[in-house]
Amino acid sequence: GPPDLLAVSESGAQQAEISEFLALRRQTDPYVFGDALFTEVSPVSTPTGILALISIPHPPTPAATTGSCVLLEAIQDAGNLGAILRSSAAAGIADIFLGPGCAQAWSPRVLRAAMGAHFLLRIQEHAALDQVIGGFTGISVSTRLDAAKTIYELNLTGPVAWIFGNEGSGLTEATATLSRQAVRIPMPGKVESLNVAAATAICLFEEVRQKAAGARMHLAEQGK
Repeated sequence: GPPDLLAVSESGAQQAEISEFLALRRQTDPYVFGDALFTEVSPVSTPTGILALISIPHPPTPAATTGSCVLLEAIQDAGNLGAILRSSAAAGIADIFLGPGCAQAWSPRVLRAAMGAHFLLRIQEHAALDQVIGGFTGISVSTRLDAAKTIYELNLTGPVAWIFGNEGSGLTEATATLSRQAVRIPMPGKVESLNVAAATAICLFEEVRQKAAGARMHLAEQGK
């Protein structure tokens, strides 16, 4: 929906991209600040020339989640959370469930790291992860360093509920036991673990790869 408030700097109002945006938002008259004042109120050191106040959306909690989704427990770093949201949107995930201890999804740092992914996702904060997993009809998958299977051995062609935990301690035991599958990402290099945002991207795009391969095989069979 339209922003509740818009503010632009004097120099920003002269930029073609901003002026075109304002022309599309005629129902919201912007405040125009002098450049020095705008720099003072901007939350970033190098402002782009436009600020907006929006109402945080609160999508209704779905009765059941049928497509692939991402569940996060205690992801505390705003940069990691934003990167996970961005990768999820890029992989075609629609639903994100944030459990206890996660960073605030709509904080400025998370918004900047996600680069617009928020507007492609249904984000549920303060979600009861056990209830989401309990009502999910596909497979639920978590990553563990000591898991017997690798991510590449798992069939990901159906709906998947991906579960990722805290940057340092991973998933709590209570949440980990709810997962129906535990896998590891093979790491031939001499590092102990992957950043959670990197691990999420690897998992999500392995699902994308498998689904694309399955679609190609289906088309090939139809062509015979």
